[in-house]
Amino acid sequence: MKNFQEHVRLEGSQRKPPAGIRTRTMNPMDIIEVTVRIKGKTPIPDPNPGKKNTSPQFSMAKFSKQYGAGRADIMLLESFAHEFGLTVSQISIARRTVVLRGPIRQMALAFRVRLAHYRGPDGSEFRGRSGHIYVPKELGGKITGVFGLDNRPVASAKFKVGKSGDGHFAVQAQGISYNPTDIASFYAYPKGSGAGQGIGLIELGGGYETADLATYFSGLGVNQPVVTAISVDGGTNDPTTPDSADGEVMLDIEVAGAVAPAAAINVYFAPNTDRGFLDAISSAIHDTSHPNSVISISWGGPEQNWTAQSITSFNEDIQSAGVLGITVCVAAGDSGASDGVQDGKAHVDFPASSPYALACGGTRLVTSKGTIQSETVWNDAADSATGGGISDLFPVPSYQSGIALPPSLGSSGKPGRGVPDVAGDADPETGYNVRVDGTDLVIGGTSAVAPLMAGLIARINSLNGKNAGFIHPAIYRGPGALRDIISGNNDNLPNGTGYQAGPGWDACTGLGVPNGVKLQALLGKS
Repeated sequence: MKNFQEHVRLEGSQRKPPAGIRTRTMNPMDIIEVTVRIKGKTPIPDPNPGKKNTSPQFSMAKFSKQYGAGRADIMLLESFAHEFGLTVSQISIARRTVVLRGPIRQMALAFRVRLAHYRGPDGSEFRGRSGHIYVPKELGGKITGVFGLDNRPVASAKFKVGKSGDGHFAVQAQGISYNPTDIASFYAYPKGSGAGQGIGLIELGGGYETADLATYFSGLGVNQPVVTAISVDGGTNDPTTPDSADGEVMLDIEVAGAVAPAAAINVYFAPNTDRGFLDAISSAIHDTSHPNSVISISWGGPEQNWTAQSITSFNEDIQSAGVLGITVCVAAGDSGASDGVQDGKAHVDFPASSPYALACGGTRLVTSKGTIQSETVWNDAADSATGGGISDLFPVPSYQSGIALPPSLGSSGKPGRGVPDVAGDADPETGYNVRVDGTDLVIGGTSAVAPLMAGLIARINSLNGKNAGFIHPAIYRGPGALRDIISGNNDNLPNGTGYQAGPGWDACTGLGVPNGVKLQALLGKS
């Protein structure tokens, strides 16, 4: 080898050693793939630089030409790959990615890492690394991320299944349950079916049975939507059992499909790794064969669990979606103010905390005779509660500069992006009737709110004849389109604290629950 011998640290790539037991070193001849992210020709713009309610929207071709990867950088990366015995299996200018394939020995040499096999506390087995990744000096500043060397699980699904008194999965929860179409009616969704729209669902495991979908939508009296499974990085539609990730997949499809049955439901199956998650999102954003006007993400993890390169790349992709006129709805989490972190401090979930994501919090909805009797913050106290709080990573975005954000209870203690933006029914005891693997269940969680919002946005896009895109500036300037939730909290920190609901925006339910008709009118303004 004559070139690319001097390496430099890839900033933001540092990983902590995996939790669990190191079981063995890797077979050096095992073949793996990595996704290399390249810096764009020019920085991605703000999706809402002006005063209009909706975001500027670029065509895919224009976006690729202006903000995609430079060909010279790609050619240099290809030369590096060949020098180290790796092959280039995929290139995307728009996504700024190059997929490299080759033996572990060559990957480890190319990126100066040590890989080993681990068994996690939950029994999962994966490939792991620690420390930094190193890239050739010639590519320093051009490569912004390398994903796939480490394939530990990174995210969890944000759904909760209603349980019987003995703690087992139940056909009917002890409390109230609703069909998604009932929720749409309570929330005054405009009449429509989402015709001409595409809804992208991101799934990091599980699967669906077509027969279950036919039974479910027939029972609702709703036309069954066209559902397409799309494989990313080897992920597949793989249904197993109701208490697996199948519950997430079916919840997403059935809620979004019930609200927008004429929309194309495009399900992106990927491995639960940083590479798989990132590639699934970028695939859904840039998919020209199955174009999406809205994306729903019901997976995530505490901000502190992500590498800086992951945070940057995910955030850039969600920002890109806004520029392309695509709304990205993300579940805010189901573990209250702590987000499941056992350090006594408050945390928020990522990618919900991205300032370009429409973060979706959770409520408890009680109705009687077709009308809402009460709606409060979802908090089951001993079990689960809506996520929400103040980001430790992202500063206060411009659209939140005019609201009163609460003091941060997080690690930084500094002002930051407030989560969530909107909310909807999420309590499993006032949950959604769904069908999973031949069984009728009641499921809740903020996982239900993300596809519920995605279905609403699809309806609105269809009715307004344009994509809503990045809606944050519009809803923060015109909060009259949302019904404020003022009662409850997501307290679950050891000292009994968390964030409180109250008049105006709060770190439990955001601006509140959208009134569909009013939101359509707001987003229909030029």
